[in-house]
Amino acid sequence: MSDSERVHADHMPGRTLTLNGEEYLYCSGTSYLGISCNEAFRECLAEGMQQYGTNYSSSRRSNLQLKVYEETERYLAAYTGVEAALTMSSGFLAGQLLVQTLQGSGHFVYAPGTHPALWRSPTDAPDAAQEFEEWVDWLLREMPAMQEQHIILFCNSLDPLQARNYSFDWLTSLPPEKQVTLVIDDSHGFGVTGKNGAGIYRQLQQVPHVRLVVVTSFGKAFGIPAGVILGNEKLISLLKTSPYFGGASPAVPAYLFAFSRCQSVFAEARQQLLFNITYFRERLERPEMFNFFEHYPVFSTHRESLCSFLQQNKVLISSFRYPTPNHEPVTRVILNSLHTQEDLQRLTDLINKFSAAPT
Repeated sequence: MSDSERVHADHMPGRTLTLNGEEYLYCSGTSYLGISCNEAFRECLAEGMQQYGTNYSSSRRSNLQLKVYEETERYLAAYTGVEAALTMSSGFLAGQLLVQTLQGSGHFVYAPGTHPALWRSPTDAPDAAQEFEEWVDWLLREMPAMQEQHIILFCNSLDPLQARNYSFDWLTSLPPEKQVTLVIDDSHGFGVTGKNGAGIYRQLQQVPHVRLVVVTSFGKAFGIPAGVILGNEKLISLLKTSPYFGGASPAVPAYLFAFSRCQSVFAEARQQLLFNITYFRERLERPEMFNFFEHYPVFSTHRESLCSFLQQNKVLISSFRYPTPNHEPVTRVILNSLHTQEDLQRLTDLINKFSAAPT
């Protein structure tokens, strides 16, 4: 989609979006569970704001400690299966806290697609053209010859652009003579993938010489404007000594209050999302037109003209050039929990009509 084709809205989209007085079905964005428009969550957030106000303008190192931070972090650790968790005001800041703390302790290696939140500078940008599996093959070949003893790997848990799930079976093949820290960005899986939406951590095989760390945005599936780091207690304690932790404003406490009290809301939304994914897939006459994987709400296609066809029929999907304006457009249909069965019938009828037309 070019700059001239972009649309501008003055309200938050949910299952639909109103543009120039006309309603469009909205199948884009990363609010997979639809929490930003969920009334039960909004009510709980309002309760949290009554208790904690709209923001906490202080430091986590202040002599006044709000219980909600420690309570939420204990819950996150138990929920995801890690020793300890730490919240920050954004996923980007969580990534930078982690990177700046690890800086100088080992050799950094980046997988393709690693988000800028985990870069030390733009020079860390990985090769966007390389496939993840190619990178793994290269890594297993080259790591034994790397001079540094501590190797710090950065990668995503999945590819949300091309809708591809990653295997981590290769962890057991990492050279045992090296100390490895594996940092996985689970921003697009957290809340959707794993048992009860707890993300990737429990799915990873524990390897003695590999320290596993997960960093994630809280703002996608869960709709919480914050970031989370999941790891062992030693690492989390070290992160708390960083000026990036003490000098940053913390996450808004009202949102953490709402998160801890809305587990049934998230579970219901996740169940609806899984139903929507299955229903959508079953109605596609040509599913091979898309890249997708089990129980994930993103359907990527190389048929770029699908975007304009659907937009002409009052359906807005995701299509833009990424990661730079010089790259090819990434075109995706993205489902969320707010979509109704009628929405999905309309959507698949249009896609089936498009796929049946001669190219």
